[in-house]
Amino acid sequence: MRLGILTGGGDCPGLNAAIRVVVRYGHHRGVTVVGFRDGWRGVLNGAAHELTEEDVRGILPRGGTILGTSGTQPSLIEGGPDLVREAIGVHALDGFIVIGGEGTMGTTAAMPDVPVVGIPKTIDNDIGGTDASIGFWTAAQIATDSIDRLYSTAESHNRVMVCEVMGRSAGWIGITSGVAGGADVIMIPEHPFDIELVCRRIRRIHSERRPFSIVVVSEGATPVPGTMTLPEYALDENGWPRLGGIGRMVADEIHRLTRSETRVTTLGHVQRGGSPVAFDRVLATRLGVAAVDEALAGRWGNLVGIRGAGIATTPLTEIGAQASLVPEERMQIPEILCG
Repeated sequence: MRLGILTGGGDCPGLNAAIRVVVRYGHHRGVTVVGFRDGWRGVLNGAAHELTEEDVRGILPRGGTILGTSGTQPSLIEGGPDLVREAIGVHALDGFIVIGGEGTMGTTAAMPDVPVVGIPKTIDNDIGGTDASIGFWTAAQIATDSIDRLYSTAESHNRVMVCEVMGRSAGWIGITSGVAGGADVIMIPEHPFDIELVCRRIRRIHSERRPFSIVVVSEGATPVPGTMTLPEYALDENGWPRLGGIGRMVADEIHRLTRSETRVTTLGHVQRGGSPVAFDRVLATRLGVAAVDEALAGRWGNLVGIRGAGIATTPLTEIGAQASLVPEERMQIPEILCG
């Protein structure tokens, strides 16, 4: 069997761990693995080479992806699906193992006649079909470590420290790092915020408990209509808003309404970089083995994910309708702790 492998969308810690296990376990099972550069773009452009065990030696702890990545979506390009099907013949492939998030899996599902097994990766943890995606727990740990550091400087100067984390439509990084870091206010996309209520809470904390506070805000957080105005974000090449900057806007409003000295830290792409934590390394390894097994069994068109302690598969065509969002009950913990 010959399998193509690619990484699409944003980079994240753990991608190299997944590539490594597909190559090493694949070779153990008699599979030749062909790596494509820069996601689906490499498939369209023919940028590919066979991967050896030497190619993946020592990459387990490395961040990023040795294959490169891009947001190219063949289903949105005229003639794109035809070029993908053509690549299967040119490289004598039986199918692809695709490591990606919502956009990558969406364009893959839109080509149902292309044999694919998907592996979920996204620091936002918003893709359906799995309890955890490669890269999420590392990003959450980076954000938690940053909040711990902000706590000490907030305490030293009696300031409000606002920390903006990633999270376009799902607030998993925000809720996880915020609870783990003991934040006083957590603002995530699934639950619109009222800046007046946020400031009321901050004033109460300062008057009753201590003269400083920590606010965590996801980049995709939105205000209750009529309570605060956000700017129109520019769109990227795939039509997604280029988010970022809400931390500054929230900090300015907090200062205006509470007169507290306020500072903002935007973590940005630092959450995507660096060495993956142990959980992401193990998760990537388990999912990579499962993906090769699915391909060898001829079970194409599925995403391999983790459910509880076991591996589960979900048709790629169903992933778009199963976005993983923070449920209402998960907000009860910070509400109680911050009340």
